[in-house]
Amino acid sequence: MTVPSAVDAALVEWGERLFYPRNRIVRSAGTPRLAALSIGHRAAAVRARLEATVLRRAPQVMVKVTGGGRGMAAIAAHFRYIAKAGRLPFEDDRGVTREGKEALSDLVEQWRYGGSEIPSTSARREAFNIILSMPRGTDPLTVQRAAREFAKAEFADHRYAMVLHDHQAHPHVHLSVRAESNHGDRLNPRKADLQRWRETFAERLRGWGIDAEASRQATRGERHNYEPTWRLKARQEGRLRTRSTREKSSPRATRTRETAIAVWVKLAQALGESPEAKDRQLAGAIARYVHQMPAAIEHLRKRESEKQRDLPGMPLPSRTGPERARTAPEIER
Repeated sequence: MTVPSAVDAALVEWGERLFYPRNRIVRSAGTPRLAALSIGHRAAAVRARLEATVLRRAPQVMVKVTGGGRGMAAIAAHFRYIAKAGRLPFEDDRGVTREGKEALSDLVEQWRYGGSEIPSTSARREAFNIILSMPRGTDPLTVQRAAREFAKAEFADHRYAMVLHDHQAHPHVHLSVRAESNHGDRLNPRKADLQRWRETFAERLRGWGIDAEASRQATRGERHNYEPTWRLKARQEGRLRTRSTREKSSPRATRTRETAIAVWVKLAQALGESPEAKDRQLAGAIARYVHQMPAAIEHLRKRESEKQRDLPGMPLPSRTGPERARTAPEIER
């Protein structure tokens, strides 16, 4: 048995902590689970993600739950919205593509009676509305193919309908999923599920040759606090009365970012000791990437601010122009 190198062992130890969520590691159909692969294969997977993140700055996928219908009236209204009242074709969970007002009405009736009857209004959420998006320049049909595979992988036991929107700069797919499965179980996505969905969507895009990543904000050292859809709509309509912080600043979020930065440092150190020139070049790219992270810059500013108490007059580091991974914009709330 080949003994893994110290570099590969370090990449597996630290890289998998950084990139892979604890609830599940996404893999392509027909390939073994990552944990069952050899150290060399697992290290190669980590290297690939490092290169995509720090060298190519691969676009970050966006998978977002934008709401859900509490009753068939709301679900039908959302169907009309995403299909533009029947002008755009929609695809269902059977792979059937249709369009037109009559087809939309038929879809509504299928959902209403396909399982437990969905009343016109309901106290609980009967569907989940999801957007899967990529930045401008991505081929819309490839986004649609990846979204189709994503839906089959994650919602095989649910009714769903999807519509591609390619009339805007950034292609995206609207996906509505019936909350109740064919066996009576109910969908109840949590934060870990959303991250898994991002991983699945990115993996499907890569399968079609699209460079895509689904790393967490903490991994990238970012601090954005995205507002829920209801707040965004309320602001647009002038109904918003309260303010929310635009950055994640809780002690827990700060600790998570600091832990991620420490892991990046470990990875750079391991690669920097590699006999391979390509690994050492990657170590340098990681160092530059970390120094451009908003969280790392803020950490340095705090340290310098503490020094200012003893050495007044010294300039603080600038925070101009940190380069960040491209993220698909939030859209059509």
